[in-house]
Amino acid sequence: MQPDHDSPFNSIPPVVVALVLALFGVEILFFLSRNGLFGGMRGGDDLRYLAIQDFAFSAEALQWMIETSRWPFDFLKRFVTYLFIHGSFVHVTMVCVFVLALGKMVGETFRQWTVLVIFFGSGIAGALAFGLVSGQGDWLFGGYPGAYGLIGAFTFILWVGYGRSGQNQLQAFRLIGFLMGIQLIFGFLFGANKDWVAELAGFGAGFVLSGIVQPGGWAALLRTMRQR
Repeated sequence: MQPDHDSPFNSIPPVVVALVLALFGVEILFFLSRNGLFGGMRGGDDLRYLAIQDFAFSAEALQWMIETSRWPFDFLKRFVTYLFIHGSFVHVTMVCVFVLALGKMVGETFRQWTVLVIFFGSGIAGALAFGLVSGQGDWLFGGYPGAYGLIGAFTFILWVGYGRSGQNQLQAFRLIGFLMGIQLIFGFLFGANKDWVAELAGFGAGFVLSGIVQPGGWAALLRTMRQR
């Protein structure tokens, strides 16, 4: 028998690997900057703080856009760019673990490009929900809303599978139930912020988008709209 020399990354869709590299690449820039190897900054997390100011999502900015009906690009871009700015190495690592594990499942079950549609679509939905319920001075950053969108897609896959086999489809929601339970416990112990709103909205968006991007899903949606 020939020994298997294939890299474990060979089984992961390339689009998932590229997304993880992009997420982690930004954290590497922060590391280099903190050690004086990039950007001319030495010590501290100066570049991270600047990135949060320039690319994180601001609830106050969304409320200003709604009130004034003005939509400058500098604010609109934050619906996407905030997903790549994380608060720490542990923060980005956890996001990448979710993206690798769940992105692999989604990319293999649907198509590779659906991973990006779900990740970014869920991130946008999460930011919108966060902005609508948060107050002035609240900031959102990190890829969790997009990752939760992939959890929503994974839940959809399980939900369909359980339905076809005649099993209880509520079983599909055990993972999100567990994660939200953990959020509740941590919020009770250490104080809650509004990030969970973005994550839950991301999950819902991922679940809904999966029904559209699955093979034949868009055609089925169009047929339903025409019937109505």
